[in-house]
Amino acid sequence: MSLALPLDFKKLVLARFLFNISVRIQAVVVGWTMYDLTHDALHLGMVGLAEALPALSLAPLAGYLVDRSRPVRMYGLVLFFSLLSALVVLYAQFNLAPADHVLALFAASMLTGTARSLAQPSVFATVPRLVPRTDLSRATATMSSVQQIGSVIGPALGGLLYGGLLPPTAVASVGLAFSLIAVLSIPAPPPEPRGTQRPLVQELLLGARFVFSHSLLLPALALDMFSVMFAGVTALLPMFAGDILHVGATGLGLMRAAPALGASLVAMVLTRVNFQEKAGRNLFVAVSGFGVCILGFGLSHNAWLSGLLLLLSGAFDSVSAIIRNTAVQLASPDSMRGRISAINSMFIGSSNELGEFESGVVAKFIGPMGAVLFGAGACFVTIGLVWCFSPALRRLNLVELERSHAA
Repeated sequence: MSLALPLDFKKLVLARFLFNISVRIQAVVVGWTMYDLTHDALHLGMVGLAEALPALSLAPLAGYLVDRSRPVRMYGLVLFFSLLSALVVLYAQFNLAPADHVLALFAASMLTGTARSLAQPSVFATVPRLVPRTDLSRATATMSSVQQIGSVIGPALGGLLYGGLLPPTAVASVGLAFSLIAVLSIPAPPPEPRGTQRPLVQELLLGARFVFSHSLLLPALALDMFSVMFAGVTALLPMFAGDILHVGATGLGLMRAAPALGASLVAMVLTRVNFQEKAGRNLFVAVSGFGVCILGFGLSHNAWLSGLLLLLSGAFDSVSAIIRNTAVQLASPDSMRGRISAINSMFIGSSNELGEFESGVVAKFIGPMGAVLFGAGACFVTIGLVWCFSPALRRLNLVELERSHAA
């Protein structure tokens, strides 16, 4: 990270780094424990649904609260709920019978979903207050690269620690505690001026109206939502690790780390490469590459090949995520950043957590490999539809978008 970036931004990056390590450790523990207790694809999918329900239902209110408060303090609430979730998993591991243990995992997932509803809007609204607008692209890529490094370390560490003397969720709890301390040390800028007062319902819907009327943001978010929702394989990784590739909990941790490793490598490259002028073309190439990797993963029976394909899928997904996040940042008015990011997080939450539920349901009927192949096909259909109906996204140029916003 460049020394030119402000100290408070570096504190936020550190907090996100520790947060990602901790929540990824917990995700490995929850996924493998649920698989170990139930051996059922539908239960694995229900974990995603338990996380998605509060994340989606609270997102509009979360965006409103972020815009009307101090965003960095709202991120402190994210870390508090995440810490509470980790403590629930830690307690259940040693004190509950199997049936109650399953319920505790669902409860912890709901707490994680509550935290997720606030996470992206609060960070999204905080970053522009900590760095100059001219550094937003670099700050976004830097945040993404450091975040992905944490996402590599977390799953691998969770898999290695699982079943050992040191409980992985205890490590996650300590990481979240230090993350909370780092965020609380950042001075909280005052809230943005409120301007014209509107009824609460209108305030909550303002971000949605902006996104759904925007020629770039709606297709970009829809492309991400539906491609990842259908082609995501996260929920099924415990079944692949246990029944198809036979690599156990350690292998599960490494497989969950592989996409983040690919994403972190690409994100660090993008901090030094000009990807902005042909951003639309790069976006479609990246999502297509992601779909090809998932298709290959669904056909693979080799653990090394499967890991490589997951790594490449994360690399392609990182390119599309950075382009999308930069476009959202540049197109968002300062007074609406929280609400617009809340809608963004709803699309992302839909693609990830609802995608896990979709994977679990489909796998229940046609098996995990069939579910992955079905999802890859749906991803390609999504790419084709968005390509045909959104010429503005095909021509996306982030340099021109930044100039038009400044003007």
